[in-house]
Amino acid sequence: MSDEALLALARETAHQAAALIRERRPSGRVDVAATKSSPTDAVTEVDTAAERLIRECIGAARPGDGFVGEEGGRQPGTSGVDWVIDPIDGTVNFVYGVPAYAVSIGVEIDGVVRAGVIVDVPLDREYTAVLGEGSWRRDGAGGPATPMRVPNTADLTQALVGTGFGYDPEQRARQAEAVAALLPQVRDIRRIGSAALDLCSMADGRYDAYVEEGLQAWDRAAGVLVAREAGAVVTGLLEDEPDERLVIAAGPALFERFRALVAECGF
Repeated sequence: MSDEALLALARETAHQAAALIRERRPSGRVDVAATKSSPTDAVTEVDTAAERLIRECIGAARPGDGFVGEEGGRQPGTSGVDWVIDPIDGTVNFVYGVPAYAVSIGVEIDGVVRAGVIVDVPLDREYTAVLGEGSWRRDGAGGPATPMRVPNTADLTQALVGTGFGYDPEQRARQAEAVAALLPQVRDIRRIGSAALDLCSMADGRYDAYVEEGLQAWDRAAGVLVAREAGAVVTGLLEDEPDERLVIAAGPALFERFRALVAECGF
């Protein structure tokens, strides 16, 4: 299948998962089924149901593919294609009823993410990208596709920066110190609670820069591609590939100064 055909399957599946999440979310707070890395790192029964739906839909269409999922772990395949899945990115928001959580699916071929989709569940807004083909936003699965482009702000003091925090208390304390050092040197900070939606906000011009530690493959796979295809420079701390240690993103005119500032602030 072409990258475009793989994206079409990812889009269809992501919207099915988003519909399931909307249907099954009760009013008020959602019960937490279990915790993962810490007592504040929640997983709900809807998380696991959404990931199961995604694996079943894609597995039926492409039985030789592998999966890397937040809830279901790694399932090796034989085709060289892996689907990197976060069924609900922003689970804490989902639990508390904060309307900022998303389905994220990245398509990785021989280790390279070539297509990705993120569906903002409460807004039913879709963000997609194909490697080398750009990034697009749609309102609803059938809405018109609007190309996205990152802002090319050059003034660091006027940059609106997205970030996030991990779940381990000691890590959060270190991250808070780094953000406190960063805050006086930029316009302001936003912490929404979904890395996938933060990277889409970069792509769609709502942020000028973004930095976060501790992101797993499923947190960043689709979002990094969406941001890059909209013109963002996205790296790790040392201009390498973004990884669990650090993800840094900004427009080309701002990136080098922002990366230096991030290192200076202790991220």
